[in-house]
Amino acid sequence: MFLTEQNIAFALVPGLEIKRSLGISRGKDDKIDATKIALYGYRLRDEIKPYDLPSKDIMTLKSLLSLRNRLVKQRAGYKSSLKEQKRIFLKKDYKILFETQQRMIMSFSKQIQRIEKEMKTIVKNNGQLKHLYDLIISIKGVGPQTALFLIAYTNAFTKFKDARKFASFCGIAPIPNSSGTSIRGRTKVSHLANKKIKSLLDLCAKSAIQSNPEMKSYYHKRIEQGKNKMSTINIIRNKILSRVFAVVKRQKPYVNTMKFAV
Repeated sequence: MFLTEQNIAFALVPGLEIKRSLGISRGKDDKIDATKIALYGYRLRDEIKPYDLPSKDIMTLKSLLSLRNRLVKQRAGYKSSLKEQKRIFLKKDYKILFETQQRMIMSFSKQIQRIEKEMKTIVKNNGQLKHLYDLIISIKGVGPQTALFLIAYTNAFTKFKDARKFASFCGIAPIPNSSGTSIRGRTKVSHLANKKIKSLLDLCAKSAIQSNPEMKSYYHKRIEQGKNKMSTINIIRNKILSRVFAVVKRQKPYVNTMKFAV
């Protein structure tokens, strides 16, 4: 934000990318790291593009989504411990223990609702974000939280050109593992991914299998053919993500064509 205010061009590059691009290295300190970053920037000076800071609404959404995620995790921790303690302890002997945790859970729930309300207000007051939000949730299986995460982490669908690149970012794109005739590894997804969005897309896929007749039929057909369950779910994740990018590109809500099939 400071660099943007000062009109200084900059680029955001993952540290792991810089580290792997420079080969084997020994030792580490601030001077060595600064030298490596400078060398990386000099070598790729024709390829590196300046970074454009997202809009204020997108940055606020990302911050609120991150905060909500932390609160949900903390609330889940209290719920889990309270459930376990209720199975073991008598309520009359541990009244304070139970009541305190229950109040914490209620407090977390209240703050989570407050954050969700604020995010809805931000989207509602921004015409572009509201339009994108409506397009995304028109797809069966995609809920409000997933829609907000997709909008925030694609920078309103300007950061990624297509669904395949974002699928790679989320860790759901199948990556081949083969070389010549000696290596014939199994095609699988990468662990270098945004795990939160991956988990949300996983929930979307499972929801679509339950609520979308097309996805349900496709899933059961593959399972009957003996296909792997997780690979089938991953295909459905990619199908959903492709539909999200398609509706955004067309600027029209998703149409369920299966209902027109005879």
